[in-house]
Amino acid sequence: MVFSGINFLFYFLPCILLLYYLMPRKGKNFLLFFGSLFFYAWGEPVYVVLMIFSSVVDYLNGLGIEKNRDKPRRAKLFLCLSVLINLALLGFFKYADFLISNINALLGTALPLLELPLPIGISFYTFQTMSYTIDVYRNETPVQRNFIAFATYVSLFPQLIAGPIVRYRDVSEQMLGRKESVSLFAQGVERFLIGLGKKVLLANNMGFIWNELLKIPVSEMSVATAWLGVFAFTFQIYFDFSGYSDMAIGLGKMFGFTFPENFNYPYISKSISEFWRRWHISLGTWFREYVYIPLGGNRCRKLLQYRNIFAVWFLTGLWHGANWNFIIWGLYFGIIIMAEKAFLQKALNRLPDWLQHCYALFFICFGWVLFYFEDGRMLGQYVVTLFGGYGNPWWDGHCPYYLTSYFLLWLAAVIGSMPLLKNLWQRKLQSVISKNQSVQYGVLLSAKGVALLVVFVMAVAFLVNDSYNPFLYFRF
Repeated sequence: MVFSGINFLFYFLPCILLLYYLMPRKGKNFLLFFGSLFFYAWGEPVYVVLMIFSSVVDYLNGLGIEKNRDKPRRAKLFLCLSVLINLALLGFFKYADFLISNINALLGTALPLLELPLPIGISFYTFQTMSYTIDVYRNETPVQRNFIAFATYVSLFPQLIAGPIVRYRDVSEQMLGRKESVSLFAQGVERFLIGLGKKVLLANNMGFIWNELLKIPVSEMSVATAWLGVFAFTFQIYFDFSGYSDMAIGLGKMFGFTFPENFNYPYISKSISEFWRRWHISLGTWFREYVYIPLGGNRCRKLLQYRNIFAVWFLTGLWHGANWNFIIWGLYFGIIIMAEKAFLQKALNRLPDWLQHCYALFFICFGWVLFYFEDGRMLGQYVVTLFGGYGNPWWDGHCPYYLTSYFLLWLAAVIGSMPLLKNLWQRKLQSVISKNQSVQYGVLLSAKGVALLVVFVMAVAFLVNDSYNPFLYFRF
């Protein structure tokens, strides 16, 4: 079940919201826990057991750490047990076949692959449960003694499948003491509909263009068409993932939760370092808090600092998928960030803003090529095509066709990836409020409501008529 699906929008969500607001306070977490299990079981009935097992393991290890505060070695034993079990589960289900394939390639063996289906969202919820036991061990969050409350945190369906990665300390007080309100619910609906529009109207249609362009043989593809395809995927993955995060944050608000932001207009960045402060913020925060800083962060000499950056970006790439292209993609950004820290940022700062944006966008877009192609041969062919290596023409009929035929889509994607509309709205709203113009304030809110309703109707129309509705980050 996906947020942008008819079953979710018209059956699951209305039912669980109705039951949630009818349920007494003490039963709300119980309802969310079993509702989330049902949501997960819709696509992964067998692996519900795995998620419950992970919840039990970290709940018990958290209690073990708390009980042994005065015995540091024993407390550390419970922490290590939690981390090892979580990493073992993630490694077995996500990376076992990758390891076996590489062993076979290196040693010439023929070890059979396990070919296990990847449990949806395992990369997200294992990181969440690990953050809980680590924070309990550091005494940065209180231990949760209520198992249903803890299991609800682990399995909470709004952010279960593709984040944002919510650390327990960010929601510890909300698990038992959150307060729902009409205002918060309305904010949640607004945020959810914005995310739905991003996903269905922008990401899906950009994905359609990208898939259509991929059908053109590289020997017949012009350089401009190849780059147009990269731009289409660049927009697709942003609106897909940020749209999902918006929907998750919006759903959280409907149930009284406040989840951390996950995106902050990353494509307006002027450097790769800035891009990664704006893209998938919750993952970057996790690696900073639990890998980079414990290794010494930037509080050590330069060589060790670069080692720490290398470790973080190797793991960032590996986290995204069990394939070498993801590792290369992670290290690609890590090397650029090292260069920016060493000397490049000073040179960039002397350039005009628009050149800094061009620099960042070039490396971001090229990075998505490394990210997309898991087959090394196809990756190599596409990269060669991007730079005219096969002697292909620089321009052909495909490029103007997809630019003009989908002009409004491209325009909406460009505008939607910038804070332009958000800033204009806030400026206008503040102006009306400061002048105490109540009538205009009501008109503005009504106009926003109508716009959101139009987005919802258009999204549903697309969903009814189109079967192309993937979520790219489900596989991570």
